[in-house]
Parts: sequence; C-alpha cells; structure tokens
Amino acid sequence: MDFAIALTNVSKSYRKWGRRSQFATLKSALLKRDVKLAPEASVEAVRNVSFAVDRGEAFGIIGRNGSGKSTLLKIITGILKPTSGTVAVNGRIAALIELGAGFHPEITGRENIVINGIMLGLTRREIDQRFDSIVEFSGIGEFIDQPVKTYSSGMYVRLGFAVAVHVDPDVLLIDEVLSVGDEEFSAKCIAKIQEMKYRGVTLVFVTHQLDQVRTLCDRALWLDHGEVEAIGDPVRVVDHYLQEVSGTSVAAVAPPAGPTAEAAVATHKDEEERFGSGEVVLSRVAITDDKGRELVALGPGTPVTIDMDVAVRVPQDDFVFGVGIYHADGTCVYGTNTDLEGLTPLRLESNGRVRFVMPSLDLVAGTYRIDAAVHTRNGRAFDYRRGVLRFVVGARVHDIGVYRPKHQWKVEGGITFKQIDLTERNVPAEIAEAMRAAEPRKKVKSKE
Repeated sequence: MDFAIALTNVSKSYRKWGRRSQFATLKSALLKRDVKLAPEASVEAVRNVSFAVDRGEAFGIIGRNGSGKSTLLKIITGILKPTSGTVAVNGRIAALIELGAGFHPEITGRENIVINGIMLGLTRREIDQRFDSIVEFSGIGEFIDQPVKTYSSGMYVRLGFAVAVHVDPDVLLIDEVLSVGDEEFSAKCIAKIQEMKYRGVTLVFVTHQLDQVRTLCDRALWLDHGEVEAIGDPVRVVDHYLQEVSGTSVAAVAPPAGPTAEAAVATHKDEEERFGSGEVVLSRVAITDDKGRELVALGPGTPVTIDMDVAVRVPQDDFVFGVGIYHADGTCVYGTNTDLEGLTPLRLESNGRVRFVMPSLDLVAGTYRIDAAVHTRNGRAFDYRRGVLRFVVGARVHDIGVYRPKHQWKVEGGITFKQIDLTERNVPAEIAEAMRAAEPRKKVKSKE
C-alpha cells in the first residue's frame, strides 16, 4: 500500500510518581534499605490509535489540550517510542514539534542551520546551496550570526520553519508552533504549506486553528483523551468537535412533529452525507426551473434555482447559508455563501425559504452534485447536506472541463468551415433520433 505513515494499535503510557514513591532524604532511603522507586500508577497518553496517511495527503490532528496530539507526533518522528503497537514511516521526515527543538542556544543561527540540515539528512554542499534561501525565507538575516539564545520566540519559529521546508522532506510534521509567529509570517507559512502540498509532500499538523484544518487538510483526526474520537472529512470532523466543545449535538435538539422530523437523521439518502446540531435544518433542497418545477436533468445555459426550505427549531442570530456545486469526480465547480457575499445575519426566527438564483448555469455535459448547508459564521454546522442532490447536464457538444462560457467562433481571411449537424457526429443513431424528436417542430403552412 502506498502510504507515508501507518500506525497500528499504538499506545503510549507514562509512569505516574506520587509522594509515596519519593524519599524525603538520602538518610530515609538508606534506613528503608531499598532505593528502588516504584510508580504508583501509569497514565495512557495515547491509547490504541490506528490510522494511515497516504503519500501527498494533508492530515490534521485536533483535540483539546492534553488529548495526546503532541505525543502522537513525537511517536511518529521517533522522539518517543510507543509502549505498544507499530509505527511505519516512508521517506525523509522534517518536523517542527516544539519551539526551539533541535537548536543549540549557545551557537549562532548560521551554525544551527548547518547542524539541523545535517540531522535532517542533507550534505554540507546541499546546505550551502540552500542557505541563502533559508535565511531569506526566515527574514532574520541581520541576526543570523547572533547566538540563538538571544532570539525571540517568533525568530525561533521563523528559523525552524525555514530549515524544515527547505530540506525537501517527504513528510512534514508541524505542531502548534506556527501560532507563535506574526500574521504576515503565518500567511507566508500557509502559502508554503500549500505549495508543498501541491508538490506531493505529505503534511501532518496539530493545530487549534480549525479554519486551517478545513482549508488545508484532506482528512482530519479528532483525538480525545488519547483515543480516536473521529477520523475522516475535515469539515465533518471539525464540526463534530465544535459541537462537543459547545455542548450541542443532533440528539440534544428535540425533533419537531410533522414531516420535517426526518431532517434530524444524520444520513437518510444512499449517497448523501448529513451532519449538524439540528437547531436549524434544511428540510428540502431542490433544483427548480423558472416555473418552479424540480429538475434532475438540464441543458447547458439553463436558468435554475437552488431552493432550500428552512425549518427553525431554535431561533438564531448567527447563521450563514451556503451552496456548492461539484463535478462527479469531486472537482469543485463553484461554492459560495451568504456571509462571503456580504449578507449580515440579523435574525432567523421561523421557517422560511432561501433561494440561490442562477440566470444561466453554463456547465459542460456531465454529472454533478449539490452541497447545501446552514451554519454559524465560524463554521459550526446546523445542517450540512453533502451530495443532497445529483443532476445531469446534457449537451450535443462534448467539450472538456466543467464550465462552458457563452461563445462563438469567428474566422477571417482564407479560412472556411462547413457547418455540420452535431447530431450526425459521434452520437449513436437512436440518441440522435431522440434529440431530433425533442426539438420543436416547425409549423408548415398548408396549401389551400
């Protein structure tokens, strides 16, 4: 299997020492005639964790403080050995686990770059070739020949991150150290992480900045008291985590009587994923034409509307409605929400309908899906319906991509074409006949 990291039933225990396992003085130890110390108990920081990270995948780990996230990263890097279970890593690892880890405080930044580069597997020549890029990225050039002990926490992060991303790692592990940097450098780091992701570098990072998990990660792991609470789609995992932290869940909201009661079910269609607190639900989502008729198939350029019927169980002051259109292969065609487009929420008091109107849906022929959601401005989902609708766009022209802009071909000079009937080319006869039959028939004047 083509994995970068694989953990199987990994656990890590620490011995817990209490007052009874310590001696007050050397004399008391000698009088007891037994200088062996025995722990009173053990604490499991990580318990029976199993997962695999594919090559090139961005994998986020979230959870409360003390849940075992940093311990897990240290086990992956080899800083800690698991008490039980196995860890397999394929490729060169670069890690930012702790602030200043791997730096010697008494020597200069220049010397630390060389030492860290060698520790990460580079030759001296490779370090010399990348040295200027490392210093430029870190932005601490004027302090590069000063002892590291004189650096601020932000300078530690700048230098550590610069070294880690310039050793061309196969796997990059990042703990919460990026939160120490300033806003400008954090944005620079995120851009670099995205670039590395596109180049196929495997990324694993621990963070409390949940928006980064949503936007950067392909999957996320929620660790709670050392155990895997959830793993999978980052939006869904982060949402479940936020619900747990805020003390709300789908089960905590009593379903209303009537036909909208089904909307509280987590998943009720074959291919739909659905999750959220249930305080507000999208009881119906439909694609309709300009006459309100529901559609499952349409032609390119068709005017359509996405209707969302809203059932309010708990009134809200913080709410956002969003839609997303995806190709069948998972490519995002378009996505937006009311917050992005400047609609500030005031009050969601009672049931209603939200309509996303598109005068022309210019898509290439193919199969597509619709995602619809209502959530808070910080992303906590009331009702998130992924793949709530599927629809097909049919067209005679089999062009490439997902978007088909309105256009025409014009030629000048000695260039000529013969216009042909598209139903006669690359279209099975029975389909061409059906398309002709569906065309409006021209009225023929009868001869008197």
